[in-house]
Amino acid sequence: MCTLGINTQDASCDSQNKRCAYTFQYGDGSGTSGYYVSDLLHFDTAAGNQSVTSNSSASIVFGCSTSASGVLQKTDRAVDGIFGFGQQEMSVISQLSSQGVAPKVFSHCFKGDDTGGGVLVLGEIVEPNIVYSPLVQNQPHYNLNLESISVSGQTLPIDQSVFATSSNQGTIVDSGTTLAYLAQDAYDPFVNAITSAVSQSATPVSSQGEQCYTVTSSITDAFPQVSLNFAGNASMILRPQDYLLQQNSAGDAQGWCIGIQKSDGQDITVLGDLVLKDKIIVYDLANQRIGWVQYDCSMPVSVSSNTSTGTASVNGGSIDVNNNSSSSLRNEPFKLIPISMMFVFLVHIYINH
Repeated sequence: MCTLGINTQDASCDSQNKRCAYTFQYGDGSGTSGYYVSDLLHFDTAAGNQSVTSNSSASIVFGCSTSASGVLQKTDRAVDGIFGFGQQEMSVISQLSSQGVAPKVFSHCFKGDDTGGGVLVLGEIVEPNIVYSPLVQNQPHYNLNLESISVSGQTLPIDQSVFATSSNQGTIVDSGTTLAYLAQDAYDPFVNAITSAVSQSATPVSSQGEQCYTVTSSITDAFPQVSLNFAGNASMILRPQDYLLQQNSAGDAQGWCIGIQKSDGQDITVLGDLVLKDKIIVYDLANQRIGWVQYDCSMPVSVSSNTSTGTASVNGGSIDVNNNSSSSLRNEPFKLIPISMMFVFLVHIYINH
């Protein structure tokens, strides 16, 4: 247990007391420390042969926190825990995969409306139009090669070196980040292009240093489409609601602001939930790639069952097996990017004590 933790430089072992302590720091300055423990994770398994196996379980190692700092200790921002879905051996998905319990791939689909919710799958969501981009190798985070940004079909004049991956820059996919952040040298060209492309029904205004707009029509009609263009000829299309956040309204006019923030003093681009919502996102660790496609996350999703008999249809908290072989601006948004990437998911885990 501790060997894996020491490999990621977040653990220390006390042979006398037979305890393994950990300390973990996140990109927003918050942190957690405690001890590694082992217990059973209980779950249902869906297969493509018209069956659901209930009461399955697997032993996993996880951190039992005894102290927290930063936003993790604020009562109004309290979370039940952080579910580790990084690439390292200590992550939950890696542990389950090494035991043969789950494939080394996981997927999610977050609903973008006010009701929230969605689905998290320990496996691969299959959808015909998913596009994939290869992961940047030897990175602790889920890094992709962002090559360019287009607004209304026009590529922005941003040097590609701005998006190059190194120890202190690159493009990270992180569902633990509420909004999204753009490298500082790419931010102004992006905002300027949006402002230049809006229709006459959107009037640019400045609000507390943010670029905002007073809009008298549908944002779909008033704002341009944005395309994030990645290696592998894979583009992520952003609708206006994927880069804007609604503010106060007055009469027939609505206030909307650019929700993508500037990474002040940094060249890191972080794709958080603002842009990941209403999309199937597949983290295919076995093939070292990430895929996505626009999707209504209130609808069932088809999940590969790793069998020749079909797929399983998963919807929210229920599983229905079939044999179909086709397949407002938050004041303190979360930005939990750890040294060895973990993701935040709101899921229920049943642990035996």
